[in-house]
Amino acid sequence: MANELSREEYRKNKMAVMKQEEAVKEKNPKSLENKKKEQKTGKSKRRRFPIWLRLIVIVVLMVICLVVGSVIGYSVVGDGKAGDVFKKETWTHISDLVNKDK
Repeated sequence: MANELSREEYRKNKMAVMKQEEAVKEKNPKSLENKKKEQKTGKSKRRRFPIWLRLIVIVVLMVICLVVGSVIGYSVVGDGKAGDVFKKETWTHISDLVNKDK
């Protein structure tokens, strides 16, 4: 039990650690500049690639993958013409095959 610190000693050690951390932060000028800018503007750093734009890019990539996958599936695997994937008759024929009565 001799190794345990009293409350006062614990507080003193904690304050010393906090002062050391502040001294390290002050040595890094970039962090100080960022803090000053945030305090002046009240805003954090802006994203270079906003979230709404990320969502749009993801949706566009999903559509591209769907189109490329259907073209590859119909023309390579199914031995059809790649341009026929975009015709309505092709999709009605596929839906008729899937939904036909047994």
